[in-house]
Amino acid sequence: MVTPARVFAPGWVHVEGERIAAVGPGQPPAASDEVMTAATVVPGFVDAHVHGGGGASFDAGPAEAETVVGAHLAHGTTTMVASLVTDAPDRLLTQVRELGALVDDGLLAGLHLEGPWLSPSHAGAHQPALLTHPTPGQVDDLVDAARGQLRMVTLAPELPGALDAVRRLVTAGVTVALGHTDATYDVARAALDAGATVGTHLFNAMRQLHHREPGPIAALLEHPDAYVELIADGVHLHPAVLRLAAQAKPHLAALVTDAMAAAAIPGEGDYRLGPMTVQVRDGVARLAETGTIAGSTLTMASAVKYAVEVADLPIEDVVRAATASPAAMLGLDRVGALRPGYLADLVVLDEALDVTRVMRRGRWVATRPR
Repeated sequence: MVTPARVFAPGWVHVEGERIAAVGPGQPPAASDEVMTAATVVPGFVDAHVHGGGGASFDAGPAEAETVVGAHLAHGTTTMVASLVTDAPDRLLTQVRELGALVDDGLLAGLHLEGPWLSPSHAGAHQPALLTHPTPGQVDDLVDAARGQLRMVTLAPELPGALDAVRRLVTAGVTVALGHTDATYDVARAALDAGATVGTHLFNAMRQLHHREPGPIAALLEHPDAYVELIADGVHLHPAVLRLAAQAKPHLAALVTDAMAAAAIPGEGDYRLGPMTVQVRDGVARLAETGTIAGSTLTMASAVKYAVEVADLPIEDVVRAATASPAAMLGLDRVGALRPGYLADLVVLDEALDVTRVMRRGRWVATRPR
Protein backbone atom coordinates (compact mmCIF):
# COMPACT_ATOMS: atom_id res chain seq x y z
CA MET A 1 0.00 0.00 0.00
CA VAL A 2 1.89 3.09 -1.27
CA THR A 3 0.86 6.20 0.69
CA PRO A 4 2.33 9.72 0.42
CA ALA A 5 4.58 9.19 3.44
CA ARG A 6 5.58 5.53 3.31
CA VAL A 7 4.83 2.04 2.02
CA PHE A 8 2.65 -0.16 4.21
CA ALA A 9 3.53 -3.82 3.71
CA PRO A 10 1.04 -5.17 4.49
CA GLY A 11 -1.51 -2.42 4.56
CA TRP A 12 -5.24 -1.75 4.26
CA VAL A 13 -7.59 0.93 3.01
CA HIS A 14 -11.20 1.54 4.06
CA VAL A 15 -13.50 3.05 1.43
CA GLU A 16 -16.88 4.60 2.16
CA GLY A 17 -18.86 5.79 -0.85
CA GLU A 18 -16.60 7.81 -3.15
CA ARG A 19 -13.98 8.60 -0.50
CA ILE A 20 -11.17 6.98 1.42
CA ALA A 21 -12.18 6.80 5.07
CA ALA A 22 -8.95 5.40 6.52
CA VAL A 23 -5.65 3.76 5.55
CA GLY A 24 -3.06 2.06 7.69
CA PRO A 25 -0.35 -0.56 8.14
CA GLY A 26 -0.66 -4.15 9.24
CA GLN A 27 -3.97 -5.95 9.62
CA PRO A 28 -7.22 -3.98 9.16
CA PRO A 29 -9.35 -3.19 12.25
CA ALA A 30 -12.34 -5.06 10.79
CA ALA A 31 -13.04 -7.95 8.43
CA SER A 32 -11.94 -7.27 4.84
CA ASP A 33 -14.26 -7.29 1.84
CA GLU A 34 -11.29 -7.77 -0.50
CA VAL A 35 -8.05 -9.60 0.31
CA MET A 36 -5.20 -9.17 -2.18
CA THR A 37 -1.95 -11.08 -1.94
CA ALA A 38 1.21 -10.35 -3.93
CA ALA A 39 -0.36 -7.04 -4.95
CA THR A 40 0.61 -3.38 -4.68
CA VAL A 41 -2.14 -0.80 -4.27
CA VAL A 42 -1.35 2.75 -5.42
CA PRO A 43 -3.45 5.88 -5.96
CA GLY A 44 -5.18 6.31 -9.30
CA PHE A 45 -2.78 7.84 -11.82
CA VAL A 46 -3.06 11.55 -12.65
CA ASP A 47 -2.14 12.51 -16.24
CA ALA A 48 -1.60 16.24 -16.67
CA HIS A 49 -0.63 16.09 -20.35
CA VAL A 50 -2.53 13.81 -22.72
CA HIS A 51 -4.03 14.42 -26.15
CA GLY A 52 -5.78 11.15 -26.92
CA GLY A 53 -6.02 7.39 -26.73
CA GLY A 54 -8.14 4.46 -27.81
CA GLY A 55 -8.17 5.79 -31.36
CA ALA A 56 -9.71 9.13 -30.34
CA SER A 57 -8.42 12.67 -29.69
CA PHE A 58 -9.57 15.51 -27.48
CA ASP A 59 -9.13 17.98 -30.33
CA ALA A 60 -11.88 16.12 -32.23
CA GLY A 61 -14.38 17.36 -29.65
CA PRO A 62 -16.57 16.01 -26.84
CA ALA A 63 -17.81 13.04 -28.88
CA GLU A 64 -14.35 11.41 -28.69
CA ALA A 65 -13.41 12.57 -25.20
CA GLU A 66 -15.21 9.73 -23.44
CA THR A 67 -13.30 7.20 -25.57
CA VAL A 68 -9.97 8.79 -24.61
CA VAL A 69 -10.81 8.80 -20.91
CA GLY A 70 -12.09 5.22 -20.99
CA ALA A 71 -9.02 3.92 -22.81
CA HIS A 72 -6.64 5.36 -20.22
CA LEU A 73 -8.92 4.50 -17.28
CA ALA A 74 -8.48 0.81 -18.09
CA HIS A 75 -4.74 1.38 -17.56
CA GLY A 76 -5.13 3.11 -14.20
CA THR A 77 -5.50 6.80 -15.07
CA THR A 78 -8.40 8.02 -12.95
CA THR A 79 -7.76 11.77 -13.30
CA MET A 80 -7.05 13.35 -16.66
CA VAL A 81 -6.46 16.84 -18.04
CA ALA A 82 -7.28 17.23 -21.75
CA SER A 83 -4.40 18.72 -23.75
CA LEU A 84 -5.03 20.61 -26.98
CA VAL A 85 -2.44 21.31 -29.66
CA THR A 86 -2.13 24.51 -31.68
CA ASP A 87 -5.03 25.12 -34.04
CA ALA A 88 -6.79 28.00 -35.78
CA PRO A 89 -7.92 30.61 -33.20
CA ASP A 90 -11.66 30.15 -33.72
CA ARG A 91 -11.37 26.36 -33.64
CA LEU A 92 -9.29 26.47 -30.46
CA LEU A 93 -11.90 28.68 -28.77
CA THR A 94 -14.63 26.19 -29.76
CA GLN A 95 -12.63 23.25 -28.41
CA VAL A 96 -12.06 25.02 -25.09
CA ARG A 97 -15.74 25.88 -24.71
CA GLU A 98 -16.94 22.38 -25.57
CA LEU A 99 -14.41 20.45 -23.48
CA GLY A 100 -14.91 22.81 -20.56
CA ALA A 101 -18.43 21.41 -20.21
CA LEU A 102 -16.91 17.94 -19.68
CA VAL A 103 -14.91 19.33 -16.76
CA ASP A 104 -18.18 20.53 -15.26
CA ASP A 105 -19.57 17.00 -15.70
CA GLY A 106 -16.57 15.41 -13.94
CA LEU A 107 -15.23 13.48 -16.93
CA LEU A 108 -12.14 15.70 -17.13
CA ALA A 109 -10.14 17.46 -14.42
CA GLY A 110 -9.33 20.49 -16.57
CA LEU A 111 -7.85 21.72 -19.84
CA HIS A 112 -4.26 22.26 -20.98
CA LEU A 113 -3.36 24.46 -23.93
CA GLU A 114 -0.09 23.39 -25.53
CA GLY A 115 0.09 26.32 -27.92
CA PRO A 116 -0.39 28.47 -29.91
CA TRP A 117 2.29 30.60 -28.19
CA LEU A 118 5.28 28.41 -29.02
CA SER A 119 8.66 28.86 -30.73
CA PRO A 120 8.69 28.01 -34.46
CA SER A 121 12.22 26.63 -34.02
CA HIS A 122 10.90 24.06 -31.52
CA ALA A 123 7.43 23.55 -32.94
CA GLY A 124 7.50 19.77 -32.60
CA ALA A 125 4.09 18.39 -33.59
CA HIS A 126 2.55 21.85 -33.97
CA GLN A 127 1.88 23.50 -37.31
CA PRO A 128 4.34 26.42 -37.55
CA ALA A 129 1.97 28.54 -39.63
CA LEU A 130 -0.53 28.60 -36.75
CA LEU A 131 1.93 29.68 -34.04
CA THR A 132 1.46 33.23 -32.75
CA HIS A 133 2.73 35.67 -30.14
CA PRO A 134 0.49 36.08 -27.09
CA THR A 135 -1.52 39.26 -26.81
CA PRO A 136 -3.67 40.36 -23.87
CA GLY A 137 -6.78 39.94 -26.00
CA GLN A 138 -5.89 36.38 -27.02
CA VAL A 139 -5.09 35.38 -23.46
CA ASP A 140 -8.32 36.84 -22.10
CA ASP A 141 -10.44 35.26 -24.84
CA LEU A 142 -9.15 31.76 -24.11
CA VAL A 143 -9.38 32.19 -20.34
CA ASP A 144 -12.95 33.46 -20.67
CA ALA A 145 -13.92 30.64 -23.04
CA ALA A 146 -12.69 28.06 -20.54
CA ARG A 147 -14.91 29.43 -17.75
CA GLY A 148 -12.46 28.57 -15.00
CA GLN A 149 -11.58 25.13 -16.37
CA LEU A 150 -8.20 26.06 -17.88
CA ARG A 151 -5.59 24.38 -15.67
CA MET A 152 -2.35 24.91 -17.61
CA VAL A 153 -0.92 26.76 -20.60
CA THR A 154 2.41 25.90 -22.22
CA LEU A 155 4.24 28.80 -23.86
CA ALA A 156 7.68 29.93 -25.03
CA PRO A 157 8.75 32.78 -22.72
CA GLU A 158 11.06 34.43 -25.28
CA LEU A 159 8.15 35.44 -27.53
CA PRO A 160 7.08 39.10 -27.59
CA GLY A 161 4.47 39.63 -24.90
CA ALA A 162 5.10 36.24 -23.27
CA LEU A 163 6.22 37.45 -19.85
CA ASP A 164 3.14 39.66 -19.62
CA ALA A 165 1.06 36.64 -20.64
CA VAL A 166 2.65 34.60 -17.84
CA ARG A 167 1.60 37.21 -15.28
CA ARG A 168 -1.87 37.51 -16.80
CA LEU A 169 -2.45 33.75 -16.76
CA VAL A 170 -1.15 33.30 -13.22
CA THR A 171 -3.43 36.10 -12.02
CA ALA A 172 -6.32 34.20 -13.64
CA GLY A 173 -5.40 31.09 -11.64
CA VAL A 174 -3.81 29.19 -14.55
CA THR A 175 -0.58 27.19 -14.17
CA VAL A 176 2.02 28.29 -16.71
CA ALA A 177 4.53 25.86 -18.20
CA LEU A 178 7.63 26.62 -20.24
CA GLY A 179 7.92 24.47 -23.35
CA HIS A 180 8.53 24.37 -27.10
CA THR A 181 10.99 27.14 -26.39
CA ASP A 182 14.35 28.54 -27.51
CA ALA A 183 14.66 30.64 -24.36
CA THR A 184 18.01 31.43 -22.84
CA TYR A 185 18.68 30.66 -19.20
CA ASP A 186 18.04 34.30 -18.22
CA VAL A 187 14.72 34.47 -20.06
CA ALA A 188 13.59 31.18 -18.55
CA ARG A 189 14.50 32.46 -15.08
CA ALA A 190 12.56 35.66 -15.77
CA ALA A 191 9.49 33.58 -16.68
CA LEU A 192 9.85 31.54 -13.49
CA ASP A 193 10.18 34.77 -11.50
CA ALA A 194 7.01 36.01 -13.23
CA GLY A 195 5.08 32.98 -11.99
CA ALA A 196 5.68 30.03 -14.35
CA THR A 197 6.02 26.79 -12.37
CA VAL A 198 6.31 23.88 -14.85
CA GLY A 199 8.58 22.61 -17.61
CA THR A 200 6.62 20.86 -20.37
CA HIS A 201 8.16 17.46 -21.29
CA LEU A 202 11.63 18.46 -20.06
CA PHE A 203 14.46 18.08 -22.61
CA ASN A 204 12.03 17.63 -25.50
CA ALA A 205 11.18 20.51 -27.86
CA MET A 206 13.39 23.06 -26.13
CA ARG A 207 16.87 24.60 -26.32
CA GLN A 208 19.30 21.97 -25.10
CA LEU A 209 21.62 22.21 -22.11
CA HIS A 210 24.97 23.78 -22.98
CA HIS A 211 27.85 24.58 -20.64
CA ARG A 212 28.03 28.23 -21.76
CA GLU A 213 24.30 28.80 -22.32
CA PRO A 214 22.40 26.40 -20.03
CA GLY A 215 19.00 27.45 -21.36
CA PRO A 216 15.62 26.50 -19.84
CA ILE A 217 16.63 22.99 -18.73
CA ALA A 218 19.09 24.24 -16.12
CA ALA A 219 16.72 27.01 -15.04
CA LEU A 220 13.93 24.49 -14.42
CA LEU A 221 16.08 21.86 -12.73
CA GLU A 222 17.68 24.28 -10.28
CA HIS A 223 14.53 26.23 -9.39
CA PRO A 224 13.31 25.09 -5.95
CA ASP A 225 9.60 25.25 -6.82
CA ALA A 226 9.43 24.29 -10.51
CA TYR A 227 7.87 21.00 -11.55
CA VAL A 228 9.18 19.12 -14.57
CA GLU A 229 7.18 16.82 -16.84
CA LEU A 230 8.95 13.61 -17.87
CA ILE A 231 7.86 11.15 -20.59
CA ALA A 232 9.03 7.68 -19.52
CA ASP A 233 8.58 5.69 -22.72
CA GLY A 234 12.16 4.96 -23.79
CA VAL A 235 11.68 7.15 -26.89
CA HIS A 236 11.59 10.70 -25.55
CA LEU A 237 14.26 10.20 -22.87
CA HIS A 238 17.16 7.82 -22.33
CA PRO A 239 16.69 6.06 -18.97
CA ALA A 240 19.82 7.75 -17.61
CA VAL A 241 18.36 11.18 -18.44
CA LEU A 242 15.02 10.23 -16.91
CA ARG A 243 16.82 9.05 -13.78
CA LEU A 244 18.96 12.19 -13.61
CA ALA A 245 15.95 14.52 -13.74
CA ALA A 246 13.82 12.45 -11.38
CA GLN A 247 16.61 12.27 -8.81
CA ALA A 248 17.21 16.01 -9.11
CA LYS A 249 13.53 16.72 -8.37
CA PRO A 250 12.16 13.76 -6.38
CA HIS A 251 9.10 15.68 -5.20
CA LEU A 252 8.68 17.90 -8.26
CA ALA A 253 8.89 15.39 -11.12
CA ALA A 254 5.60 14.61 -12.86
CA LEU A 255 5.26 11.66 -15.20
CA VAL A 256 3.07 12.47 -18.20
CA THR A 257 2.16 10.45 -21.27
CA ASP A 258 1.76 13.19 -23.90
CA ALA A 259 -0.29 10.39 -25.50
CA MET A 260 -2.01 10.76 -28.85
CA ALA A 261 -4.87 8.75 -30.35
CA ALA A 262 -2.86 5.53 -30.83
CA ALA A 263 -2.26 5.08 -27.08
CA ALA A 264 -3.83 2.03 -25.44
CA ILE A 265 -4.54 0.26 -28.73
CA PRO A 266 -2.30 -2.24 -30.51
CA GLY A 267 -0.94 -2.06 -34.03
CA GLU A 268 0.20 0.63 -36.43
CA GLY A 269 -1.77 3.27 -38.28
CA ASP A 270 -2.21 6.87 -39.37
CA TYR A 271 -3.89 9.43 -37.13
CA ARG A 272 -4.62 13.14 -36.78
CA LEU A 273 -3.18 15.40 -34.09
CA GLY A 274 -4.88 18.73 -34.54
CA PRO A 275 -4.29 19.66 -38.17
CA MET A 276 -1.25 17.37 -38.48
CA THR A 277 -1.01 13.80 -39.84
CA VAL A 278 0.77 11.33 -37.56
CA GLN A 279 2.09 7.88 -38.44
CA VAL A 280 2.58 5.22 -35.77
CA ARG A 281 5.20 2.61 -36.54
CA ASP A 282 6.72 0.20 -33.99
CA GLY A 283 4.91 2.04 -31.22
CA VAL A 284 6.45 5.44 -32.05
CA ALA A 285 4.33 8.37 -33.25
CA ARG A 286 5.92 10.71 -35.80
CA LEU A 287 4.70 13.45 -38.12
CA ALA A 288 4.14 12.00 -41.57
CA GLU A 289 5.90 14.89 -43.36
CA THR A 290 8.98 15.45 -41.19
CA GLY A 291 9.43 12.39 -38.98
CA THR A 292 9.34 14.56 -35.85
CA ILE A 293 8.17 12.75 -32.72
CA ALA A 294 4.48 13.60 -32.27
CA GLY A 295 3.44 12.70 -28.76
CA SER A 296 3.50 9.09 -27.60
CA THR A 297 1.54 5.86 -27.54
CA LEU A 298 2.16 5.61 -23.80
CA THR A 299 -0.18 4.84 -20.91
CA MET A 300 0.64 5.96 -17.39
CA ALA A 301 0.78 2.32 -16.29
CA SER A 302 3.51 1.67 -18.85
CA ALA A 303 5.35 4.82 -17.76
CA VAL A 304 5.34 3.68 -14.13
CA LYS A 305 6.60 0.22 -15.04
CA TYR A 306 9.35 1.64 -17.29
CA ALA A 307 10.51 4.14 -14.66
CA VAL A 308 10.84 1.39 -12.04
CA GLU A 309 12.15 -1.50 -14.11
CA VAL A 310 14.28 0.25 -16.74
CA ALA A 311 15.26 3.58 -15.17
CA ASP A 312 15.69 1.83 -11.81
CA LEU A 313 13.87 4.47 -9.78
CA PRO A 314 12.31 3.68 -6.36
CA ILE A 315 8.65 2.75 -6.66
CA GLU A 316 7.71 5.31 -4.00
CA ASP A 317 9.20 8.14 -6.08
CA VAL A 318 7.68 6.83 -9.31
CA VAL A 319 4.20 6.49 -7.83
CA ARG A 320 4.45 10.02 -6.42
CA ALA A 321 5.47 11.30 -9.87
CA ALA A 322 2.41 9.61 -11.40
CA THR A 323 -0.08 10.72 -8.75
CA ALA A 324 0.51 13.28 -6.01
CA SER A 325 3.03 15.46 -7.86
CA PRO A 326 0.96 16.13 -11.01
CA ALA A 327 -2.08 16.72 -8.81
CA ALA A 328 -0.20 19.30 -6.75
CA MET A 329 1.35 20.80 -9.90
CA LEU A 330 -2.11 21.67 -11.23
CA GLY A 331 -3.80 22.38 -7.91
CA LEU A 332 -6.16 19.40 -8.20
CA ASP A 333 -7.94 18.74 -4.93
CA ARG A 334 -8.41 15.41 -3.15
CA VAL A 335 -6.81 13.17 -5.76
CA GLY A 336 -3.43 11.49 -6.16
CA ALA A 337 -2.93 9.99 -2.70
CA LEU A 338 -4.17 7.22 -0.43
CA ARG A 339 -5.28 9.59 2.30
CA PRO A 340 -8.51 9.93 4.33
CA GLY A 341 -10.96 12.32 2.66
CA TYR A 342 -9.45 11.85 -0.80
CA LEU A 343 -11.39 10.30 -3.66
CA ALA A 344 -11.24 6.50 -3.60
CA ASP A 345 -9.20 6.16 -6.81
CA LEU A 346 -7.08 3.01 -6.56
CA VAL A 347 -4.94 0.94 -8.90
CA VAL A 348 -3.95 -2.64 -8.12
CA LEU A 349 -0.62 -3.78 -9.56
CA ASP A 350 0.61 -7.36 -9.69
CA GLU A 351 4.17 -8.52 -9.05
CA ALA A 352 5.17 -7.50 -12.58
CA LEU A 353 3.71 -4.00 -11.96
CA ASP A 354 0.93 -4.63 -14.48
CA VAL A 355 -2.51 -3.18 -13.74
CA THR A 356 -5.04 -5.81 -12.65
CA ARG A 357 -7.86 -3.69 -11.19
CA VAL A 358 -8.87 -0.04 -11.17
CA MET A 359 -11.24 1.73 -8.77
CA ARG A 360 -12.57 5.21 -9.53
CA ARG A 361 -14.54 7.08 -6.91
CA GLY A 362 -15.19 3.97 -4.87
CA ARG A 363 -16.31 1.75 -7.74
CA TRP A 364 -14.33 -0.94 -9.54
CA VAL A 365 -14.30 0.12 -13.20
CA ALA A 366 -11.68 -2.13 -14.78
CA THR A 367 -10.44 -5.64 -14.14
CA ARG A 368 -7.79 -7.47 -16.14
CA PRO A 369 -6.91 -11.17 -16.01
CA ARG A 370 -4.05 -11.81 -13.62
